[in-house]
Amino acid sequence: MSQAAPPPPPALGAAPVPAPSRRAAALGSDTARAAGLAGAQLVATGVSLVATVVFARLLGTRGYGEYARATAILVILLVPAMALQVAAARETALGHIEDQAERVAALARRERQLLAIAAGVALAAIALRHPLGSLMRVHAEWAAAAVIPTGCLWAVLAVQRGTLQGIGGYRPVGVSIAVEQGVRLTAGALLAAAGLGVTGAFVGAPVATALMALWLAVETRRRLGPTTAHGMRPPGLRMLVGRGWAPIAALTLFAVVQNVDVVVVGHTVGRDASGAYAVAAVAAKGIVWVAVGLGLWLLPEATRRGADLDDVRPLLRLTLGLLAPVAIVMVGVYAVAGHDVLAAVFGGKAPLAASALPWLGAAMSLLACSYLATQFLLAVGRVRFIGVLAVAAALEPIVIVVANSPLRTIALALLGLQLLLASLLLGIALRGERG
Repeated sequence: MSQAAPPPPPALGAAPVPAPSRRAAALGSDTARAAGLAGAQLVATGVSLVATVVFARLLGTRGYGEYARATAILVILLVPAMALQVAAARETALGHIEDQAERVAALARRERQLLAIAAGVALAAIALRHPLGSLMRVHAEWAAAAVIPTGCLWAVLAVQRGTLQGIGGYRPVGVSIAVEQGVRLTAGALLAAAGLGVTGAFVGAPVATALMALWLAVETRRRLGPTTAHGMRPPGLRMLVGRGWAPIAALTLFAVVQNVDVVVVGHTVGRDASGAYAVAAVAAKGIVWVAVGLGLWLLPEATRRGADLDDVRPLLRLTLGLLAPVAIVMVGVYAVAGHDVLAAVFGGKAPLAASALPWLGAAMSLLACSYLATQFLLAVGRVRFIGVLAVAAALEPIVIVVANSPLRTIALALLGLQLLLASLLLGIALRGERG
């Protein structure tokens, strides 16, 4: 991997730039890039919240509960794709594929492999749409059939984003994140309003994913150059998966911790209450997606600097500092006006979850901190923390079933679990050991 040329010495007679100023400039640049990606994710989260409002109004509380369960399962299934994104970002940042032509050829081969997988899975899901709908508790069978193929298709987008992260191409990554949610909302709302209901609302997701993958295919070739590595056999998915076993395990477990509550609550309380909980959970989990945006910058930067044996813990502290004010404002609003927010914004039976909303907001803020710690630990090559995530993923369904009802009790139980998880992960991350 080529290294940047060192800066020229100061001109004769010029005053040298003090070291603290250089460090301040670097920190300012880091903050701008991290805040830029977090801002893109914040925009996407805002659009997602608008989608929650629109779909809750179009589908009703029960219909939105179905849509939320399908979406929660999709998010869990997206985790292998997110892990491929992490692996691609690390592979590119560390220069595992040094030749530019081979790098482009590897990306093209992986795109073809993932598209073939998505096509095969789509055919199987269509044939099995009835049992899939029963398993997911989604009565709209075509929506249930679209869940797994959408996850496979999104993997194409993830590998493209990871490659761009690795070369510092943060702008197109951020744009794609924000625009994807906008297209998803627009397409889903139009299809739902046209009479397709839950299926139409959900199908906005694969439509948006496909369009963004097409755009990023053009953007990656523009930045990396055309494929000219004729006659070589570039590395495919097998190598990327082999390098990404730790992200796959860690992020899969994290996705379970993040999303299994909506699924379990859907099985343990009535349809109206579970639909209201789903709406409140989406509102509370917006902070996690802000952390996802910060993590898009944190992981490749910590990987690059950690490879030079630098102490990269200040990068984690920086992202936590950017996350904190957003979390404080969100939880404060939900504590003061949670009922009014749910009633005015979402309508229907959503206010049934008003007493749970501020506690869910606090729990998800802690989960967002856990996400940043997870990304940081993956960046510096730590794996032992995965056991902590495994225990949390196993405990969460049990905690929800034991809490059972009312929804406020469930939220308080989740808050206790998330406080323990965040404390453990941040303690491991900030201790500074390797391995």
